Order: sequence, then structure tokens, then C-alpha cells
Amino acid sequence: MVTMTMMGWSVSEQPQPVVVSSETDEWSSGICDCCDEPRECCCWFWCCPCMACKTTKAHGQPFCLPLLDVCGCARPITMAMRVSMRHRYDIKGSMCRDCLLSSVCPHCVWCQMSREMKGRKLPTVLGDLVHGR
Repeated sequence: MVTMTMMGWSVSEQPQPVVVSSETDEWSSGICDCCDEPRECCCWFWCCPCMACKTTKAHGQPFCLPLLDVCGCARPITMAMRVSMRHRYDIKGSMCRDCLLSSVCPHCVWCQMSREMKGRKLPTVLGDLVHGR
């Protein structure tokens, strides 16, 4: 432990990174587990854009970001949110799998991300400041 004085401020310790992972490094629920909660599953099926915007905001990202996915079959925002969530919660996976799942079943991906956030009950942060990105 080193103490330095700079411009009247005394620094005794460097800030430590915040680790926001749990005991496991897997998703807490499967991609098709949305039927476990029928009410929420119904909301995701009938109003995916609204639910995606709500989940994006809770994750600390711009509220209307998912609306950019409406053009085309590739879902770059859905994929980016899934990658961001994997990094934030230290979940195993690959961008290839994220891209595939986001393109094939975006409703299931958004529902899984929402369940993950609720299950972990961690505070949201703006951007990816946790990992220094």
C-alpha cells in the first residue's frame, strides 16, 4: 500500500474492479425456458419491441436501441446486447452463437436476457464501465 499526494488529494489505494459474476459462468436459464413464465412469455410474444426496449434500459443502454433491429433479418442490436450481457455477467459463449440465436429467435434471446437480469438482481451501470471498456 503506497500513499501519494497529488494536488492536495491523498491516494492510499488504487480502485479495484467490480466483479459482477456469480458462482456459475453459464446462463441461469435456457434459450427456450421462456414458457416457464407464461405471462411474461405472452408479453414477449405479442410486444417484443416494447419488452426489448424495457430490458435495454434496465441494462443501462439507450432505451430505443432495439428498434434499430427492425430492418433486415440480422439483428445487430439484439446480438450486441447479448454479447454485452455475457461480458458483464462473465457468461461463457461465442459471438457466432450469439449471432445465430439473435437471428433465428430474437424473442427467445430477449426473454432469456430479461430473466438473467431478474435472476441476478445486480445494479445496472451505464455502458460497460465494469470491465473498463
